[in-house]
Amino acid sequence: MLGIAGRHYERHSGGIAVVRDIVLGMSDGLTVPFALAAGISGAIAASHVVITAGVAELAAGGISMGLGGYLAARTQHDYYASEERREREEVTTVPDVERAEIAEIFEGYGLQGDALERAVEAVTSDHDRWVDFMMRFELGLEKPIAGRDMRSALTIGGAYVVGGVVPLIPYVLIPRTDGAFPVSAIVTAVALAVFGLFKGRFTGVRPLQAALQTIVVGGIAAAVAFALARLV
Repeated sequence: MLGIAGRHYERHSGGIAVVRDIVLGMSDGLTVPFALAAGISGAIAASHVVITAGVAELAAGGISMGLGGYLAARTQHDYYASEERREREEVTTVPDVERAEIAEIFEGYGLQGDALERAVEAVTSDHDRWVDFMMRFELGLEKPIAGRDMRSALTIGGAYVVGGVVPLIPYVLIPRTDGAFPVSAIVTAVALAVFGLFKGRFTGVRPLQAALQTIVVGGIAAAVAFALARLV
């Protein structure tokens, strides 16, 4: 789109990493506790048992999901640092090989002759820029955001807990599971649909398709858990 004085602006979704963490935590938060509550409802009549089990699962699940997010982000950071050290060593010990790799990358974009030589010289004239170029275009790695590991842990764990509270609310308000379960199913289905619309907005999937996918996945998980509880 055009801005003031004909300048061109593009709208991009900011905070993609945060959105990804929210989607990861919320999707599990809405489905796993609901499936647990559905399973217990198939065998026990008292809602307070579901609440107790649900709260315990939220605590364990939130910590587990958060820890998983932390370790994933930490691993990404450590891997980037390791590859960056290797690239710094290579541009120092085998600069001709690294220059040839840069030239090959630019040739893939159609540069030839003098234009290619100038582009290679521009990149290799600064050591840090050289390493950064190799990290991005040879290895396809983006530098991790500082503090990303802890933020990822808190976002994923928090989203899991927030999502998991939704299917448990009816059990707090209704004393028997035979009355609370249908309400929980409806509330969770609506929450899954809204979440699916939100996810589709940021993933490029058609909103209605994304909403239907989340409802189906959550429904299957709950149905299996409910059936197993009945059989046991």
